[in-house]
Amino acid sequence: MKLFLLILLCLLVLLLILFLVLPIGKRKKNGFYGLAAYSYAHRGLHDIEHGLPENSLRAFRLAAEYGYGAELDVHLSKDGRLVVMHDEKLLRTAGVDANICDCTAQELDALHLQETEERIPYLEEVLPIFEGRTPLIIEIKAYGKNHAALTQQVCELLDRFPKLQYCIESFDPRVLLWLRKHRPNIIRGQLSANFNKDRNGLSAFAAFALTHLFTNVLTMPHFVAYKFQDRKCLGTVVSRKLWGVQEFSWTLRTVQEVTETKMNGALPIFELCRPGI
Repeated sequence: MKLFLLILLCLLVLLLILFLVLPIGKRKKNGFYGLAAYSYAHRGLHDIEHGLPENSLRAFRLAAEYGYGAELDVHLSKDGRLVVMHDEKLLRTAGVDANICDCTAQELDALHLQETEERIPYLEEVLPIFEGRTPLIIEIKAYGKNHAALTQQVCELLDRFPKLQYCIESFDPRVLLWLRKHRPNIIRGQLSANFNKDRNGLSAFAAFALTHLFTNVLTMPHFVAYKFQDRKCLGTVVSRKLWGVQEFSWTLRTVQEVTETKMNGALPIFELCRPGI
């Protein structure tokens, strides 16, 4: 019985050490590389009730005009174009039951966003809107084994916009590993949420590890972008409180949530509201 209790105690101590050590990351700097001065419009400053679809060029222009940064998602098309879209499947936003990775640019150009005249933009069309103005949070949407090719192509395009302020984030730790190895000067962030509530196809182990940011010990992110409703998960609390890693909160839908996020020292990614600058 004593041996069993000793083994159990050792396991608990080991688990505690893991929780305290693995969510490590880069300690935030004063001003957080200039990104901390902004709130970030999720997929642009969209409002479909007034004919302004998410991830449209109009939504991004409006965000920049109001002085907001913006968050956007990037996929790789069948013919290697960098497509700005949240979902991999086009059904919700463009009414076509197909995946972006299976479509060419010509096929994508024929589609419209949410039954408006706005079409699906490419990353090279969005970047000039923000260069020299407000920052971008660029999420890499990697699928299968395309994480390296997609991340490299995004970085090479970003090189052409030296006055653009940006950071890169992803749910996929492989993207952050690639950045750490090949582009260590780019500000990188780990996206996460409580995957124990919704595994989204993940194994139980992967869901637990990603929820508590255990991959941080390898990827060493400059920030963590965590779902607002799940922000009190132990991993993100340890990352923020113990290791001093900057936190973003997503996706905030009221000015009150934005205010609370800022008061807690996190940076807001918002939609469907107009917070103060």
